[in-house]
Amino acid sequence: MSTEGVVRMAPVVGSDDGTQYHKDFTLSITKALGDQLAAALEGLGRAPLAEEDIARLKEKPGVYQLYLNGEFVYVGKADKSLPTRLRNHLRKISGRRNISLAEMAFSCLYVAEDFSALAPEQLLISHHKGQGDIPWNNNGFGNKDPGRQRDHTIPNRFDVKFPIDLDRPVEGLSPGETTLHELLETTKAGLPYNFRYGTSGEFKTRSVHVPTAGMTADQVFQLVSAEIPAKWQITALMGYVIMYDDSPNMYGSAWRYYRDGQLMDARPEAELAECVETDPSTQDN
Repeated sequence: MSTEGVVRMAPVVGSDDGTQYHKDFTLSITKALGDQLAAALEGLGRAPLAEEDIARLKEKPGVYQLYLNGEFVYVGKADKSLPTRLRNHLRKISGRRNISLAEMAFSCLYVAEDFSALAPEQLLISHHKGQGDIPWNNNGFGNKDPGRQRDHTIPNRFDVKFPIDLDRPVEGLSPGETTLHELLETTKAGLPYNFRYGTSGEFKTRSVHVPTAGMTADQVFQLVSAEIPAKWQITALMGYVIMYDDSPNMYGSAWRYYRDGQLMDARPEAELAECVETDPSTQDN
């Protein structure tokens, strides 16, 4: 009978008083599973984090690992679809400076839906943390939008090292007349990083002329800032962009402001961010 895939583990037994008729019994099933998951992933090849390679995957749940220039940097899980989750990462990285998709690779394992309840990515994290840190786990890479209450906090380490790219073209733009409301929606959908903004009834009636398709985020934000009321501003933080009626409010992690059609560069307090741990409540593994 084949023993391939069988979980092997040694129970720990013992008693406090040295007698032989009663003992504690401990069986580390979770550690054994984590070790086997790690070994299975280690035995796989790696594929570029590119659409053509992601498209070959099955629409199944699973766990995956990301590599930057051959170095293992992140472990995550997909509860429903590995391709969808990896495409999210592809899109996010495509909108960052100091990093290229050509540097990224991945490997993955499909897991049964009932196995997902065991949090396989946590098993892998525990396994690898015992051998050293995983650079991108708990540093902000998988974060959700932290929300308005966190806009003034120091940015996470991933955003400091790989800030958003404002020279990235906004996808889906069409030249011609549109409303400010529609332009904001198109911009939000067409960027690989979050653009969060306040609303106003005036935005639905304000007409804006988009001169050309393929405008960069920087160009669009300058255009929008010339159309919003004077008390509004657009702020490029290190990990995302916000627009609210709080001008001339200053943000510690801002590196560019847009006011009245003009841009103003700023120096973010990035050096402090390296000392701050990411809030685990915003993690999205």
